[in-house]
Amino acid sequence: MGPLLDDLRETVERLRALASGGLRDGFIRRAADASLIDEIAFAGEALRLVEALLVESAGEVIRRSSSPLRDERLTTRMGCHDVSELLQRLTRVAPASAARLQRGARAVLVEQRLDGEPLPARLPAMREALIDGEVGLDGLLAVAGPLEAMGERVPTSDLLAADAVLAAEAKGEGPDAAPPACADLLRVQALAWSAALDQDGAEPREERALARRGIRLGRVRDGVVPISGALLPEVAAQLQRICDAIDSPRSQGPGVAFRADADPGIGPFLPDARTRSQRHHDMLATALSVAASSRLLPTIGGAPPTLVVSVRAEDVIAGSGWAHVEGVDEPVSTAAARHAGCAGVIQRVLLGENGRIVRIGTEERLFNKNQRRAIALRDGNCIIPGCGIPAAWCEIHHVIDHAHGGPTHTDNGVLLCWHHHRFIDDGLWKIRMNRGVPEVQAPKWYDATLRWRPVTTSRSRLLDRVRRRT
Repeated sequence: MGPLLDDLRETVERLRALASGGLRDGFIRRAADASLIDEIAFAGEALRLVEALLVESAGEVIRRSSSPLRDERLTTRMGCHDVSELLQRLTRVAPASAARLQRGARAVLVEQRLDGEPLPARLPAMREALIDGEVGLDGLLAVAGPLEAMGERVPTSDLLAADAVLAAEAKGEGPDAAPPACADLLRVQALAWSAALDQDGAEPREERALARRGIRLGRVRDGVVPISGALLPEVAAQLQRICDAIDSPRSQGPGVAFRADADPGIGPFLPDARTRSQRHHDMLATALSVAASSRLLPTIGGAPPTLVVSVRAEDVIAGSGWAHVEGVDEPVSTAAARHAGCAGVIQRVLLGENGRIVRIGTEERLFNKNQRRAIALRDGNCIIPGCGIPAAWCEIHHVIDHAHGGPTHTDNGVLLCWHHHRFIDDGLWKIRMNRGVPEVQAPKWYDATLRWRPVTTSRSRLLDRVRRRT
């Protein structure tokens, strides 16, 4: 047992005692602000030093497992398939973390020549910063990724110069005397160095990116379709902008709650309980609906791209059974059919018992553009309190369903975003019309009074309401 192992064992025991005192005995919870800040800083330094040991050790595992003879590899002797499995078992980290350790190790790995003499690491300055505890694994990878992506297109001297400057920035010894740079800032600076040194590198990277781009839709599993793939940066940025545009503009601001004693239509509202990924799904659904209805897309069979959902009329009324979406193998719920019909148009087709087409109706129940403008003027945004999705991104909902005799009239139509329109039948939020004005009833668990409250985010209507009170 070597001295390093003895020191590590002793250090672990001391850290275990510190953690026990800080966590179980409440020392951290009772610490003053200044002490808490210092504790986090020291713990961060300890983490960086531990990561330096892990990176160096992972590099040595890589070196000892690189023999072309399988039985001579360290991983084989330890009963593991590869380096990743061995690191996972030893450190109890996830495969992604084991992969990050290996990437960091390769960036600072000290190889040996045939005569046993060491070769310099690819990023020697970052290696020294890692050993000194000035940079951790995140910072190392933030620098190594952009610099190593340049490959042999950049002279080694330029690569080493960038390595030296970025390591100095990590230590707080850069030319502008800025404090030590965090991992994200190191990544930004490394990307700047990469762009400056590798002026011809964009084209081959662009070619690789174009070859890798794509989206794949899987088969329906448990009611959802898995999606995977890779977007070009500008396409991803456009998608993010669409998500931001739909998610950000809230009339009352995000994270505020509906109060039972709030002024109807003005006070703070119930927060959005969806996860970020669920919100992004619903925003993509909104964007697709807007694009399909914009009449700017190419036609299919002489008509705009139209989602065709078929369902038996009696199943829609009963709320049971299944619906079928054109292009999807598995059936969907009747709720999906009701949403599609309420947001779009319905064409009734009567089939005889033998399947013969008996009657074809005309398309009906779509609110026209003039009705939509009027409803948008009255409602402002999605009428569910706290949502705030702009009118241009909303759908028009029949408060009384058309199948139950509800007319396609402004007195029976309200603005709902895709999410609230899709799940309005769940019954958490209820909507009614009171002399042509929409009213909303909040869920009972949040507003036990179950009061019906008029709602709007129309600036004109809110201003008029305030003026009547002054």
